[in-house]
Amino acid sequence: MKLSRSSMIYGTLLLTGAGLVAQAVGFVYRIFLSRMVGAEIMGLYQLILPVSAVIMSLAAVGPTVAVSQLSGEFCAREMGGGVRAVLRRCGAAFLAIFVPVAAVIVLFSDAISVYILRDARTRLGLLLLMPCILLTGIENLHKHFFYGTGNVRPPALVELCEQFIRAGAVLGLLAAFLPQNPERTVGLIVLGMVLCEVFSAVTLVTLCRRYMAGLPRVPAKAGLNRRIASIAVPAGVTALLGNLMGSANAILIPQRLVAAGADVSQAMSAFGVLCGMTAPMLNMPSAFIGAMGLVLVPRLAQSAALGRLDRIRDRINKAMLATSVLIMPCMAFLVVLGPAIGRFLFREPTAGQFILPLSAGVLLSCYQSVLGGVLNGVGKHRRAAWNAIVCAAVQLGCTWFFMGLPGVGLGGYVAGFVISSALGLLLNWPAVGRYAGMRPRIFQWCTAPMLASVLTGLCINLLFRVLTDSGVGAGLAGLACLVFGGVEYLAALAAQGVPVRALFRLN
Repeated sequence: MKLSRSSMIYGTLLLTGAGLVAQAVGFVYRIFLSRMVGAEIMGLYQLILPVSAVIMSLAAVGPTVAVSQLSGEFCAREMGGGVRAVLRRCGAAFLAIFVPVAAVIVLFSDAISVYILRDARTRLGLLLLMPCILLTGIENLHKHFFYGTGNVRPPALVELCEQFIRAGAVLGLLAAFLPQNPERTVGLIVLGMVLCEVFSAVTLVTLCRRYMAGLPRVPAKAGLNRRIASIAVPAGVTALLGNLMGSANAILIPQRLVAAGADVSQAMSAFGVLCGMTAPMLNMPSAFIGAMGLVLVPRLAQSAALGRLDRIRDRINKAMLATSVLIMPCMAFLVVLGPAIGRFLFREPTAGQFILPLSAGVLLSCYQSVLGGVLNGVGKHRRAAWNAIVCAAVQLGCTWFFMGLPGVGLGGYVAGFVISSALGLLLNWPAVGRYAGMRPRIFQWCTAPMLASVLTGLCINLLFRVLTDSGVGAGLAGLACLVFGGVEYLAALAAQGVPVRALFRLN
């Protein structure tokens, strides 16, 4: 099968592969980091990370989304001057928001570390986090310029190099200057991150300027600031509210377990298993969805700018089909082997609890994410933002209500996750269908991949039991099931006439 480098799936798979390698490097890095500094320092370091997430959602998310979409649109119209103007104005918008926020944090760093983060030893890390966020924002703006223009290889390569440089810089600084007190140790970790971001920001800015030098200098039309605001404001508000609601939801889970009768130790243990073991294991395949969104949104913006509804429908079809074809078998595999994987990786017998309903929720959330990206790509930013906020509020409400009921426990959170994800799908699809003038292709998108996935899941469940009962190790048995299940799944799709090969040839 020849894979077209201009295809949407090529870019998605490239970013997915780079992301998986980066995650593997980051995983090894975290192992060495935790061994060098210990649990207490890791806890202090984790305390300051939500500050970075909130500032980035407030200052950087909106401008980066605007750069991604408008760069794709202006490149489709061969308006190089418009691309330059978008990048320049979005950079100015990011700085206009970031600088006063950073100034407030620097001025009140003592109060923030003591009264909000609840530990004065986070102050130095908080201060050093400001230049790190500044460089990350600059990096993301130029990274999304490449995503918007369809050139995904430079940011993918920089992302890989960034992970290696971060690991080397942080671990090198710790090896050179330890032992230190906890506050300075956290500062060394953040300083290593700053050095890594210097490389990423400088490299991407340089590559971006070289790329733009070859673009025609056709200027942008009037009203560019209004266009940027119409994209950036909904995206930024959605990201900010999503981060705040996600943080509130994570805080509520152990609290509601205690309210339902569990003691504090049991509540924190159950919370750790769910959010630190089961959920990350199930969410690993969804890395493909994030990568596809980075490629899909600017390409939809290009097609919308040219009025090519046929190309929009084609890309929606391929995105939905790719989501089903790739995510459904992964969920089937994890439903069968997830508990065994959890016991092997985490030495925790309850790591596979609620794995069946959670896998259904992950699949629904993937559809919700893809359709939300489609709405952003075709200019329906407010609709996408409103739907995302409603779903987050529903999840938060379900966590509060169901988990407070005696005997429900974590099942309340799981129910809320499934309900909110299904609601997102139901809210997003009508808007997408009306815009594109298309109906859902139930058989190709849902029925055929689901039947193939169920068949594969049942067969690998039987094969795994037979192999383990025969004395084969769980790891080798799981690998055999993965190979056998993949072949069987592709054969079942081909027997139903699902055009899997077409995904890799079409732009």
